[in-house]
Amino acid sequence: MKTRIGHLSGAKQGHSKMQLIPVVDLKGGCVVHALRGDRDAYRPIHTPLAATSAAEDVVAGLLALAPFRTLYIADLDAIAGTGGHGEVIEGLKAAFPHLDLWIDAGETHADQVRARAAQGRGTSVIGTETLPDVAAAREVLAATGAILSLDHDAAGPRGPEGVHEDAALWPERVIVMTLARVGSGEGPDLAALARTAARAAASGRHPLLYAAGGVRGPEDLDRLAAAGAAGVLVASALHDGRIGPDTARRWA
Repeated sequence: MKTRIGHLSGAKQGHSKMQLIPVVDLKGGCVVHALRGDRDAYRPIHTPLAATSAAEDVVAGLLALAPFRTLYIADLDAIAGTGGHGEVIEGLKAAFPHLDLWIDAGETHADQVRARAAQGRGTSVIGTETLPDVAAAREVLAATGAILSLDHDAAGPRGPEGVHEDAALWPERVIVMTLARVGSGEGPDLAALARTAARAAASGRHPLLYAAGGVRGPEDLDRLAAAGAAGVLVASALHDGRIGPDTARRWA
């Protein structure tokens, strides 16, 4: 039982099928290839799944691969405070109405979360990297339906340490985002998942945990499922074929 997150943490059981969630990173009006969190170096994606790097083309290509139910969108310009892709996201919602969109757009206020939900513009993801302090985290995470992303880079946790350490603040769904492994092919950060699960258990919390960063292929998906992850966010391995249609459909 040393490797099963659910047993380590008391995390919710019963999600018998882990969900594979494709990731779309938006910057400068198109989908970009994310690598290790070095956003200044991100360039428009080149993928065999789509003829262009336009968001609708890329998402259509992903859906041709498998009938995904959820799509994670990182609006990198909004996160950086240099613009945003509201119209692009609206277009995706209109083109693919069945998709549950998880949107990380740098939101830090509860009214932003509530407005997005009320207007049917997806579910807000609150990343610790954009939170100014614990008080702001407490206020925004109290908004119904928000998802928390516990962001880490090579140097450690990003954002207020108190948010990472106080599981009592966490909502029902938590992403463990290891930015240093994004696009790296180094494998998922199972240790970070286990630490997060253990911290939740110590606080008597049972959130669903989602892994993000480093997935190389089918074996990593099997390992994450065996560890009790509720889902996993993936981009590169879908575009370069390491996760092919059969595997994608299995977990979609």
